[in-house]
Amino acid sequence: MKLKDDKKYARIFRAVLKLVAKKGLAGMTMGDISREAGIATGTLYVYFDSKDALINALFAACRENSVTVSFRDYDPQAPFKPGFRHIWMNILRYRLQHFEEFIFLEQCYHSPYITAATREKARQLAEPFYALIARGQAEQLIKNVERDLLITFIIGSMNELVKQIHYSGTALTKARMSTTFDLCWDAIKA
Repeated sequence: MKLKDDKKYARIFRAVLKLVAKKGLAGMTMGDISREAGIATGTLYVYFDSKDALINALFAACRENSVTVSFRDYDPQAPFKPGFRHIWMNILRYRLQHFEEFIFLEQCYHSPYITAATREKARQLAEPFYALIARGQAEQLIKNVERDLLITFIIGSMNELVKQIHYSGTALTKARMSTTFDLCWDAIKA
């Protein structure tokens, strides 16, 4: 039995990200993926037994990567607002720098392709962000509304900003990033 090659996994994942950005999840076939990755379709099935399995594996990998980047250099002992700003900026930069991953994740969140087990793992990965929001509410610094609703607002407005910047080619200067954060903060502060 031939060992699976990590480089092939990476090629397959890159192919899926590229195809989803072009065609969407539903429009992509295993044949499309194998062609884009430069491997035989039979070889693709050695790595993943179905499109669903492939999408779930990539979703889990991208979600783990995005959370790791989001909390990079975060100091949980820092005052809430500077800590929240740090994470907010990390999330924004990640989505801008990894646009295809961002688009893939966004399409997956409400997709029937993602299994309950994968969704649960994603929820567990997001727990530090939920804890951060709970902390801000406990300190009475941000609105005491349902956390999911608050996070939907924070991330939803950021997602639209990322797409606007990417598709319009508009530069996101430090001043514009700061203004955008201030708008978000003004909307959620208590």
